[in-house]
Amino acid sequence: MSDAENQTYVTVTSRDTDMDDRSAENNHVPSESSELKMKTHGLSVFYGTNQALKSVHFDIIPNAVTALIGPSGCGKTTFLRALNRMNDQIPGIRTDGEVLLDGHNIYAPNVDISALRRRVGMVFQQSNPFPKSIYENVAYGLRIAGIRDRHVINEAVRESLEMSALWEEVKDDLNKNAMQLSGGQQQRLCIARALAVKPDVLLMDEPASALDPISTSKIEELIEDLKKYYTIVIVTHNMQQAARVSQVTGFFYLGELIEVGQTATIFTRPSVKRTEDYVTGRFG
Repeated sequence: MSDAENQTYVTVTSRDTDMDDRSAENNHVPSESSELKMKTHGLSVFYGTNQALKSVHFDIIPNAVTALIGPSGCGKTTFLRALNRMNDQIPGIRTDGEVLLDGHNIYAPNVDISALRRRVGMVFQQSNPFPKSIYENVAYGLRIAGIRDRHVINEAVRESLEMSALWEEVKDDLNKNAMQLSGGQQQRLCIARALAVKPDVLLMDEPASALDPISTSKIEELIEDLKKYYTIVIVTHNMQQAARVSQVTGFFYLGELIEVGQTATIFTRPSVKRTEDYVTGRFG
């Protein structure tokens, strides 16, 4: 494991009776390094009167995979979508607290949301290629960003498809409609589309849940390669997948971040009984 993977912040926010009654700040234990890519401080999200996230403090280190686990409806996808303001598209939503990207609050009034989403890309649970050619799917974000140089776009398309482990499969048929690709290929194409604009952070919402085991294995191998270049945050219901691909794991329950730490510790020596009960299959 690299030094970057070993350097983590640990934040524990819990109301379990077996934990001391401490504030979120007192539960904030710094690592050997203060380097962070993203950080949330007191992040709360409300859907109308329903509070989906409850004052979450979470630190995200660069060039590592952070997995978010927890039962359905626990707030992990809401948290993920808060990291690039995708929740803003939902009527009646309210977000309190801060989300910092390289030290800057992405919820500040002057933030360009389109520019933010180029820096913090997202891959969804269901692959969602556009009904266009493979080439135009990958080039789409570049064109939206105002890039017109054909040479620049060609290089970016090739590089993104190579990084998403799709180039060798499609290089001779870039004009093929993306909808004709297999499910696993479509998902890797969506990853390539996100990578084309060179994001700093890549968010993945259960990117392999709809795929067969072989395609899932390819996605996991891809994630392992991509963390060398990107900070990755992934939501997964699959405990084995979280253990395989991530260096840091956070456990959410009923809108609260119960525990977060190095993945090996969360799965073998968690500090909170509720975390232990979940990762050992006693509930969830």
